[in-house]
Amino acid sequence: MIDIDELDDKFSIEGEVGFAELEEDLAFITVSNKYGDADICLYGAHVTSFKPRNSMDLLWMSPESSFEVGKPIRGGIPVCFPWFGPHKTDSEKPQHGFARLMYWEVVSTSTNAAGESIVKLTLCSSDETKAYWPYDFCAEMTFVVGKKLTVTLKVTNTSDQPFDYTCALHSYYSLSAIESITIEGLQGKTYYNQLTGENGVQEEEMLEINEPLTRHYLNTETPVIIADSAFRRRIKVDKAGSKVTTVWNPGAETCANIGDLPDDGYETFVCVEATNAFDYPVHLNAGESFETSTVIGIDDTPVF
Repeated sequence: MIDIDELDDKFSIEGEVGFAELEEDLAFITVSNKYGDADICLYGAHVTSFKPRNSMDLLWMSPESSFEVGKPIRGGIPVCFPWFGPHKTDSEKPQHGFARLMYWEVVSTSTNAAGESIVKLTLCSSDETKAYWPYDFCAEMTFVVGKKLTVTLKVTNTSDQPFDYTCALHSYYSLSAIESITIEGLQGKTYYNQLTGENGVQEEEMLEINEPLTRHYLNTETPVIIADSAFRRRIKVDKAGSKVTTVWNPGAETCANIGDLPDDGYETFVCVEATNAFDYPVHLNAGESFETSTVIGIDDTPVF
């Protein structure tokens, strides 16, 4: 059981960081500072909202998401670990790993010199995790809430043997309409098209999405811009420690078959994900650590 009062006594920062039971009584950290507001669910270490000051939410949440232990949250920034997509050998194991299906422990909350709020959560190996994955590890999620939101997954190998893992910060971005956006920064990049099983190279300067899309852009670390003409805003999505950028929109038919998405949900979100998978798993020897980060915020370049 999560004791909200105990967490509040130990980790709250008056007027800035607090704890609450939201969304079917799941435990959340709420952050509000001079830069904006964010909500982080302890179940899954899952950001469900990030609103820079005087801005709409940059993240999209499904109105039909389950907020129930044992089921993943749909929208925001799910944490995929220690595998991305289906398990390679056991289809009974959960899609995208177990990290998003477990409560994480609060380690610390603080404010840095710039007035940004910092929250740290951990999930370390246990009998529960070893039922899915046999290795000893400690995963730490760090959230820095400022003018931008920085989310970092740090994984440390605490075992005496090496292991590989794959991961993603599976971010859902809120849109006016899928036909109103373009994505910049992927021209010339090689991608794996998961829907066809083929590789391609993006020749267009701007990616427009007018059909179901699941592309994994390989060996790229460049930032992208989601330009939304109707909302008159440009979301900049930067990253570090990630060799793959995944872009996903399910389209109408697939969306209608996903139980925790409204039938028209595909019209108002796109996922742009910091991923390590396919030819780019993370290899950690005993005692080693690795960090994967995504950084999101409003790009101030006036174009509309």
